[in-house]
Amino acid sequence: MPAAPLLAVDTPSMLFRAFYALPSKIVGPDGKPVNALLGTANMVLREVEAHQPRAVVLCFGPDAASYRTELYPAYHAEREAAMPDELAPQFAACREFFEAFGWTVATSDDLEADDLLGTYARLEAEAGGQALLLTGDRDMYQCAAPGVTVLYVRTGGKGAEEVGPAEVRERYGIDPELVPDFIALRGDPSDGLPGAKGVGPKTAAELLRAHGSLEAVLDNAIRERRPALRGALIDARDDLLAFKDIATLRDAGVKRPPDGPTDWEGAAKAALELGMRKLAERLIESGSR
Repeated sequence: MPAAPLLAVDTPSMLFRAFYALPSKIVGPDGKPVNALLGTANMVLREVEAHQPRAVVLCFGPDAASYRTELYPAYHAEREAAMPDELAPQFAACREFFEAFGWTVATSDDLEADDLLGTYARLEAEAGGQALLLTGDRDMYQCAAPGVTVLYVRTGGKGAEEVGPAEVRERYGIDPELVPDFIALRGDPSDGLPGAKGVGPKTAAELLRAHGSLEAVLDNAIRERRPALRGALIDARDDLLAFKDIATLRDAGVKRPPDGPTDWEGAAKAALELGMRKLAERLIESGSR
């Protein structure tokens, strides 16, 4: 029987997703919205019940790490700068609420949540374990590997889609480790990265399959027979290298968390305190199995 996996969660992604998916009329006893907390708990619990992880780690970090904005000031520039007023208190309540579930809350002041997820995944795989990364960010496809599965939450979908190396190759036409190179060439509008002018996903994959890396693509750009593509690669060389650096995850310096089963009773109590009766009933039922 395979060992239980570690479940690492891109918590800001889940909170924002839940906040906009559920109505703000879902409130606690104080009349303040708890929709993001409720939706996030349900999304994580769905994967806990499906995969029975050895531990759950909820990862937090700034929306835009300083090293990324230093490399490219327009990174995340188009995202809404201010957090919605009704969401901010729910972010603040996260640690106490989710620690009552027996889950670990990991926070970085300097690195983004995805950097923490990537580090936890690597540590778990190196230790011979399995890691599951719950996220709505396709940048995390770079982590897909033997021992690491991305649980990609789709908009309007039921549960998360399991993405491993084969799925990345099927979708992008490249291996997972080339995802940062692919993002640099194709661009990523959600992160404010324009990519190379005129280069879409098919051309990006074609170039990377032919040359093996962004650096090799750029080194061979002078030999490219398509004039527009040749000019785009040569003119944007420095920016494209910066985009790859931005898309490449950093080591967050965390340690593997110890085993920590979900505390169904503690979670049910925390849910009841926020008026989440249906969630509390679900937790009690799950804990009695």
